[in-house]
Amino acid sequence: MCGICGIVHLSPRVPVDRDVLVRMTRTMSHRGPDDEGFYVSGAVGLGHRRLAIIDLATGRQPIHNEDSSVWIVYNGEIYNSPALRDALKQSGHNFYTDSDTEVIVHAYEEYGPHCVSKLNGIFAFVLWDAPRQRLFLARDRMGVKPLYYTSLPGVFLFASEIKAILIHPRVSRQLDLTALNQYLAYEYVPTPRSIFAGIKKLPPGHRLILENHQMQLNRYWDIRLARSETADRLAPAEQEEAFTNTLSQVVQEELLADVPVGVLLSGGLDSSAVAAAMVEHYPGKVLSFSIAFEDKSFDESRHARLVAQHLGTKHHEMTLTAEKMLEVVPRLGDLLDEPLGDSSVIPTYWLSHFTSHHVKVALGGDGGDELFGGYSTLQAHRLMDYYQRLLPAWVRQRVIPRLVEKLPVSFDNLSFDFKIRRFMAGQSDPPVLRHHLWLGSFNPMERRLLLTPQAQECDQEVEAPALAHAINSQAQSLFNQLLYCDMKLYLEGDILAKVDRASMANSLEVRVPLLNHRLLEFSATLPLHLKLRGLTTKYIMRQALKNRLPPTILQRGKKGFNMPVARWLTGPLLPLADDLFSEARLKKGGLFNATFVRSLLAEHLARKRDNRKLLWTLLAFQLWFEKWAA
Repeated sequence: MCGICGIVHLSPRVPVDRDVLVRMTRTMSHRGPDDEGFYVSGAVGLGHRRLAIIDLATGRQPIHNEDSSVWIVYNGEIYNSPALRDALKQSGHNFYTDSDTEVIVHAYEEYGPHCVSKLNGIFAFVLWDAPRQRLFLARDRMGVKPLYYTSLPGVFLFASEIKAILIHPRVSRQLDLTALNQYLAYEYVPTPRSIFAGIKKLPPGHRLILENHQMQLNRYWDIRLARSETADRLAPAEQEEAFTNTLSQVVQEELLADVPVGVLLSGGLDSSAVAAAMVEHYPGKVLSFSIAFEDKSFDESRHARLVAQHLGTKHHEMTLTAEKMLEVVPRLGDLLDEPLGDSSVIPTYWLSHFTSHHVKVALGGDGGDELFGGYSTLQAHRLMDYYQRLLPAWVRQRVIPRLVEKLPVSFDNLSFDFKIRRFMAGQSDPPVLRHHLWLGSFNPMERRLLLTPQAQECDQEVEAPALAHAINSQAQSLFNQLLYCDMKLYLEGDILAKVDRASMANSLEVRVPLLNHRLLEFSATLPLHLKLRGLTTKYIMRQALKNRLPPTILQRGKKGFNMPVARWLTGPLLPLADDLFSEARLKKGGLFNATFVRSLLAEHLARKRDNRKLLWTLLAFQLWFEKWAA
């Protein structure tokens, strides 16, 4: 993986300041410690930092075509590049490297902007077509690789990370208040916004063309789960075989590298499935990596060890202590140039750090929950339907809330009281909004109590991304709408962003076979009852892998890669939280009501309420704010 950035002036008479381009590029040296390269020609400048994975000798970027009229900077891996290369050679294209980067250049020459539809991989690239004076940006189908941009009067800027764009002297650090409100609700800023006004994310499955002073943004691909509602039904056994074969094929494809490849193994169903397929195809002993926790309610390491022993991998394990956590938390602002309220970024960082000492590439299991229905929120929607149909309204409104309030507060991972309080919080909302309330942080009333009057935005702006995606899904089934929303929101905005930042901070490339284009297309036609059957999640995976994984792994429910935030907020994290939530600091920021924030912390310390999600979301924001916006 790599880091890319660039400057394009709309007037050919305004040259690129090479020094600014170099400084932009070097802010992302962690994304590419192996090399850097630049293309500067008049009004256009492209910068690149390289993490060498394929074609170690000649794959230096930027890369060009035969006559140096088309140049590219690229971050990603194209898994079908060998087949594309052969086809392009037959069409008369000449290659001077063995890299997949050059394949994109010639594919653009051959197919124009439609070349992105030919690519199976994870990518963000920007291509300069000098004869047409055209800048062409594209991002992979699911948004595995990031790409930000901003269009200012007379100049267009892009980069893999916001911090590179902020180097440019013309860029403002003004907060987008709608994005702030969305962050507090979702725990991330949904695409296409970023936390900064005017800086946007290129949406997944989209391309952007800047030509003749005009900018055109259009979608080249989308997943259509509605097909699963009308598709011809194969027998379950045939579907299971198709899943197993497709998984095997995509994992084999994604082992393409000129360096060793490992696997991130949590002991959950998804990463175990990837590891099982990898063992089939990897030429040698598979290296697997996992994180253990001292807090046993969060620790999944025994499951990872069980899978490793069953599959015969050479397993590596690291224990995350409070001391290790405290090394990274104060540096969250350096790690994240956009706030992210998912505390699992800390163990993901340490897992990446640990893994990077052994390999440069690792396969992960992200995406299985969204493709095959793995989140417990889907089970909760089914339970909510029973709950609202079977219990009288007066019981739901008067009796149950009183009983819930009497539950003792536990700081264990996904404790009963935590789950039941989250469940109850969403009962009066429409399902799509309830879904994101369960996954997210601050509800509308809490945001009104938290935010100062000048920082508040209307609830409709906050809810708009979830509602829009539900409509865009074109699905009739509520559960297909929810799966689509998860792919467009939680997966891209939280999971993939977290993995990208944590892994690239350690110069580790993480690939996600479960989001390979082949599996995406397979899952889109898979009937819902083979994803969620009753309350059984990821049904097809559990059935298809019966002979590949231990029964205890197949029977496990969703646990998540969580951190003991609730407990640590009452202990090792308390001095930092107390400092960041001081009245003086909050008043200086002008965004949050200090009295309300202090009350959240006091409630948590007294164990009157488990406010872990709210407090971590705020703590992560404060660390980001003081680094980038204060």
